[in-house]
Amino acid sequence: MGFRGWMVAIGTAALLAGCERGTAEAPAETPIPEVAIQVVQPQRVSFTTELPGRTSALLVSEVRPQVGGIILKREFVEGSDVEAGQVLYRIDPATYQAALDSARASLAKAEADVTSLKARAERYRKLVVANAVSKQEYDDALSSYNAAVANIALNTAEVKSAEINLEYTRITAPISGRIGKSIVTPGALVTAGQGTPLATIQELDRIYVDVTQSSAEYLRLKRDLAEGRIRKDGAGQAKVTLLLEDSSAYPHEGALQFSDVTVDQTTGSITLRAIVPNPDHDLLPGMYVRAVLEEGVNEKAILAPQRAVTRTPRGDATALVVGADSKVEERQLVADRIIGSNWLITSGLNPGDRLIIDGLQRVRPGATVKPLVQQQAADAGALQSGDR
Repeated sequence: MGFRGWMVAIGTAALLAGCERGTAEAPAETPIPEVAIQVVQPQRVSFTTELPGRTSALLVSEVRPQVGGIILKREFVEGSDVEAGQVLYRIDPATYQAALDSARASLAKAEADVTSLKARAERYRKLVVANAVSKQEYDDALSSYNAAVANIALNTAEVKSAEINLEYTRITAPISGRIGKSIVTPGALVTAGQGTPLATIQELDRIYVDVTQSSAEYLRLKRDLAEGRIRKDGAGQAKVTLLLEDSSAYPHEGALQFSDVTVDQTTGSITLRAIVPNPDHDLLPGMYVRAVLEEGVNEKAILAPQRAVTRTPRGDATALVVGADSKVEERQLVADRIIGSNWLITSGLNPGDRLIIDGLQRVRPGATVKPLVQQQAADAGALQSGDR
């Protein structure tokens, strides 16, 4: 091979090598990132509020004596259930029985006197017509008769009073419920209207639950109801469920009775009272509970998974959605509250928006993506709010 042939061969080899290097150095085409999306759909959400509270008895009666005397006997077992009218204590009735006997004797004497005086007044009435007795004597006889009639009324009242006092020596339960410990024992001296109760009875078949709600939350709820963002679920009273101190759910559902009309100036809160069935007496007065109160229902709530919502350094909520051209768009959101694993969105998302819920770290606004639809995990009709 001559010199010219060697030059051609070297040039050809160099050209081929350059082509190979150019092919190896050409950048590969970047794949379009895949993201998981969720199509935004309105959902029915029941709004609830969880508030701390204390239980109290529906009825409370402090048992006190209405007459004084020595306690002869206690007729109940401490901590047991008693019925209205059941005898709880017996006071020594001797003096009150004697007073009743004396009143009855006085009444019998008055009744006997009135019979005699009535006959005398009737005779004098006839004699005064014949001028056999003076008019003064007749007036005196009639006056004595009228006084005897009034004395019967007085003695009748004294008999009734003595009977009442004798009955009060049997101290009975004014209401049905559970009675606590006895303050006195047989042999103790008690007085009428004393300040210290002998025992306390509390009705526990139903029980009150008093909770407090901030006035700001109260005003927000009224505003949402007035503007139609939420509505009351049904025509009845708001439902209330309880969580006990050990975080277990109380099995019986109650109802909200009323809210107070005065705001506590020290706490800025309003007292709400619910009434809850307590057939098994699991709830005792003074227990701490958490009451879940039903506020209302939003038939067209927009929810976004918490992982799909991010916060700017200023704390503003944002989310990424996939537009019609498969390009990523950033939305400014108004996130009202947390409902389970979701945010309740009041502004920034619309039905039909394709919300990016996974793969956020791989995309930026304006980027083209390949959306993969992921179904919502929660049943729309079962969602409830509870956290603030």
